[in-house]
Amino acid sequence: MKIEQISVFMENKAGRLARVTDVISEAGIHIKSMIVTDTTDFGVLRMLVDDPQKAVNALKNRGFASSITLVNAVELKNTPHEIHKILLLLNNAGINVEYMYAYTQPEKNTTMMIFMSDNIEKATRLLENF
Repeated sequence: MKIEQISVFMENKAGRLARVTDVISEAGIHIKSMIVTDTTDFGVLRMLVDDPQKAVNALKNRGFASSITLVNAVELKNTPHEIHKILLLLNNAGINVEYMYAYTQPEKNTTMMIFMSDNIEKATRLLENF
C-alpha cells in the first residue's frame, strides 16, 4: 500500500531533532516511526505520523523545511526471511529500493516495512496480495 511520509530537512546540530519532535508533540501528533539520515552539515528526518498534513503545517509554521512524500508500506509476519522475500520480489521485478526502514508491531506480531523505490505504482501493484 501507499502511505504518506513526512520528510524534514534540518541542520546537523545538537538539539535540532528535539526541536522537531517538540513541534510535533505540541501539535498533538503521534509519531509512529522515524529515521534520520545525515551528511556532515544536514540531515533528513523521515517520519510516519497520524496526521501528515497537520505535521507539515506545524513544522513549516516553525521554520522547518518539510514535505509529504508517498512511500510503500507492507506488513510482514515477524518470522525469518520475510524482509528478504520482499526485497527479492522487488529486485526480480526490476524495482530499485532507494531507502527503507521498518518498525515492529508487537501486538500484531508483525513488522511494517516502509520503503521508497524508483516505481511506487509498480511496487504497490506487486505487493497488493503479499
